Amino acid sequence: MVLDPVKGTVFLLLTGLGTVGNSLVFVSYMHMFQSTEQKPVHLILAHLALTNIIMLLSKGMPKTIEAFNFGNILNDTSCKIVVYLARVSRGLSICTSSLLTVVQAIIISPRHSMWQRLNLESPQHILSSLFCLWILNSLISGNLPYYIKNVNNVNITQAINSGNYCYLLPQSWITRWIFLTLMVLRDAVFQGAMGGASGYMVFLLHKHHQHVLYLQNSKLLYRTPPELRAAQSILLLMLCFLFFYWADCFISLLFTFSIENYSKVLYVPEFLTIGYAVFSPFMLIHRDGHLSKCCHTQ
Repeated sequence: MVLDPVKGTVFLLLTGLGTVGNSLVFVSYMHMFQSTEQKPVHLILAHLALTNIIMLLSKGMPKTIEAFNFGNILNDTSCKIVVYLARVSRGLSICTSSLLTVVQAIIISPRHSMWQRLNLESPQHILSSLFCLWILNSLISGNLPYYIKNVNNVNITQAINSGNYCYLLPQSWITRWIFLTLMVLRDAVFQGAMGGASGYMVFLLHKHHQHVLYLQNSKLLYRTPPELRAAQSILLLMLCFLFFYWADCFISLLFTFSIENYSKVLYVPEFLTIGYAVFSPFMLIHRDGHLSKCCHTQ
């Protein structure tokens, strides 16, 4: 392993900054959820912040350890835990973002629309949905603990090109494709739901905008409901998620097929994996006035 203090410092700063931001968001939304009228979106946003914290600690800290050449503190058990949590948190980030978009679309939809029949607005339904997401992503990543080893405990010819201290042992063709197919299906289904709900919210926001223009032309005062302002914030959050997700996929594939040993030249794909977890809490704090006041108080 090669000492890379620049990479280690950047990852340490990003991980620390993102963890602090997500911790503020988590505590603030849980406080808002318990002390005021219970809103399901607050609970989902708190869960998203918790998921981001797990992702930052399981992805950012190992990269910092690798860059500063502190790999001796990782053994087989810690490698299994870190890699497993990183994979689970990635899936939870996708699923929670999708659930957030769907629930917000239900909240702002007309009372007699078919969206209202889904009945996902109660805290009990939200907690059940989040619990199911944990089970789903834990099962999809269930093969990792068996195949993850520390590089010190595998054959040197296997570990020489691993690039880090935790190495994924070769798997059978069937096992590899079964779990890969499950991950692709999960991403496709939940991102499809996210896209559909986001498109529906854009349609509703456009109708609201036309209504506002009509009222302004009629010289009537009108204020944007808080539910629609929240929908605008969540749409921006989803755009942020999609940017980092697809940029990570595209650049990783590009470098895989065009550049050898890209991690030694450019660390963009590695930074993109934690970009959403780092920037999303500060976007929420900036957009949500109540959240800004709560963070300032804390």
